[in-house]
Amino acid sequence: MPIYQTSSFVFRDTQHAADVFSLAEPGNIYTRIHNPTQDVLEQRIAALEGGVAAVALASGQAAETLALLTLAGSGDHIVSSPSLYGGTYNLFRHTLPRFGVEVTAGPRRASGSWTRWSCSAISPTSVTYGA
Repeated sequence: MPIYQTSSFVFRDTQHAADVFSLAEPGNIYTRIHNPTQDVLEQRIAALEGGVAAVALASGQAAETLALLTLAGSGDHIVSSPSLYGGTYNLFRHTLPRFGVEVTAGPRRASGSWTRWSCSAISPTSVTYGA
């Protein structure tokens, strides 16, 4: 698999560029959004996993944020484990509320039992998050 070291792409004409930017036609716009190397990686991962598609992200925090924002939106609720990694804590405490997503952490219990803190669910709880 070649690695494409590029930061920009060529368009046939202005209409082609307009079509790619409006997503009317597939193509690369900007390498940080999508690029040929990433496309090959995503296609291979999808094939390995028997999926339709895959999304490659730069970090686990990016993957976690994307997954949560896909599942929860303004007015939704997330029930969380009280034991979180610092980045996830900040996402739940500071970032998601700015998007209108309420996050409630369950009570700390010695057993760490899911059933003990999942009782914090309220309507509309769209995600339960924890280990």
